[in-house]
Amino acid sequence: MVIVHLIRLARPQQWIKNLIVLFPVVFALRVGDATAWLKACLAMLAFCLASSSVYIVNDLRDRDKDRLHPRKRNRPLAAGQVAPGVAMASAGALLAAGAAVAWIVSPLTLLIILAYLLLQTAYTFWLKSRMIVDVVCIAMGFVLRAAAGGVAIRVELSPWLFICAFTICLFMGFCKRRSEAAVIADDELAALHRRTLPGYTPSLLTHLTTLSAAIAIVAYLLYASSSRTVEHFGTIYLIYTLPLVIYGVCRFEMLSALGIYADPTEVILRDRPFQATLVLWAAAVVAVIWWGKPFQEWLKGYY
Repeated sequence: MVIVHLIRLARPQQWIKNLIVLFPVVFALRVGDATAWLKACLAMLAFCLASSSVYIVNDLRDRDKDRLHPRKRNRPLAAGQVAPGVAMASAGALLAAGAAVAWIVSPLTLLIILAYLLLQTAYTFWLKSRMIVDVVCIAMGFVLRAAAGGVAIRVELSPWLFICAFTICLFMGFCKRRSEAAVIADDELAALHRRTLPGYTPSLLTHLTTLSAAIAIVAYLLYASSSRTVEHFGTIYLIYTLPLVIYGVCRFEMLSALGIYADPTEVILRDRPFQATLVLWAAAVVAVIWWGKPFQEWLKGYY
């Protein structure tokens, strides 16, 4: 049973967030490159191990506060199922393993992992109690994940990688705060659980999620229609995936407002319409990459 609790402590369900490490392989047109996939997958593994060590340290620090949360109180440390000393040893082992895998990929990948760990340490001990800054830190963590994927396969890091990853993850971060507030539904308990939650009033969160959603959608629109993107893919067709992006963003915000899921990861893992949207978007992007340019050239024959 201890092994089961240790696995739960590492939060493997959260590893789905690290799929963003693989995005540069697709958008750099390296889908058919087995070596690129191998290096990107190793970089993703490094992030899975390193992020699990961060989750454990965060749970160690917040175990008393987690006991006040209707769902987080069932976490292994909050529930007393794993001793703090065992948890700390596990965090150290995961951190060492993640650093080793990152070094195998490349020294620069390891540097990004270290930057991620530094950011998460600052977040866990200081920045998570600062409104707005806490969500910015979450978004920057995803930017570093995407950057690690690009560095692993040795491609130039496009400014659009930063813009799109940061804006969509900023939106998801504010949605996470909205879900937390909806799940707890008690200002006094919310303050004990997370110091910033009472400050994130319903009206403020409505403004922040709406604003960040609009910025994320516009960022994707500008990326898909930019001359650099059109030249890179050889077609304008990426812009036609915009309706899927808009639907996904709007559904994500709706579910957060209703408090159906306590964490964005639960939306990805459990909500069927959102999952279908992700699959359709991914399939559409791959289709544009593989067949967009030839189809566009073939279509010109009818003009």
